[in-house]
Amino acid sequence: MAAKKGWFRRLTAWLIKLLLGLVILSLLMVIALKFVNPPLWSWRIERYWFPPAPVKQVQHQVQHQWQPLTQISANMQLAVIASEDQRFALHSGFDLKAIQNAIEEKLQGERLRGASTLSQQTAKNLFMWSSRSFIRKGAEAWFTLLLELVLDKPRILELYLNIVEFGPGIYGVEAAAQHYFHKSAAQLSSREAALLAALLPNPWQYQINPPSAYMNRRADWIQQQMRQLGSGTLKQLQ
Repeated sequence: MAAKKGWFRRLTAWLIKLLLGLVILSLLMVIALKFVNPPLWSWRIERYWFPPAPVKQVQHQVQHQWQPLTQISANMQLAVIASEDQRFALHSGFDLKAIQNAIEEKLQGERLRGASTLSQQTAKNLFMWSSRSFIRKGAEAWFTLLLELVLDKPRILELYLNIVEFGPGIYGVEAAAQHYFHKSAAQLSSREAALLAALLPNPWQYQINPPSAYMNRRADWIQQQMRQLGSGTLKQLQ
């Protein structure tokens, strides 16, 4: 009996040390993002090894060029907020109002829509894998909390815009602007930014060269939201 208790105590102590080590490691990883632009991230690695389409369709030449937020068009910054997370400046990583609305719509028989914030998407792209398990969602929530605790909103937005996927092998808004419009991210117009933001829900299936009727309608809606939010939305991030 005493031997069993001793074994249980050793196992508990080992698990506590492991958990503490993981907490410290994750915190150090996020702190590093204050000073270092990540050269690789988990979503890009997974896409390389497990593309969601046959390999022959994958663009093997990865396009990516980091740009500071100051060199990314305000149109593009506003477009992703308008399309993905309109309360980005107001929440602390989780939009409880959006989650409540999504649940209510589901209970009313509508299709369950996502309520993932830009902070959550940044955490997912940086650190997570594509599983829908509770473990992954829990880890995503933990990293989201760390991002909000350690980084400010402009840095989170900068990270998101530089690592988000805009098509097979196309990562970050600079690569997307060059690929689709042959110009820098700093020069994107309101319409171009809206079209790029329209790709984000499914960049492996949606096309904007040329845009379909659906993509034009989606870009129209995003531009309408951009006008309603106004430039003051970006000032709230400061």
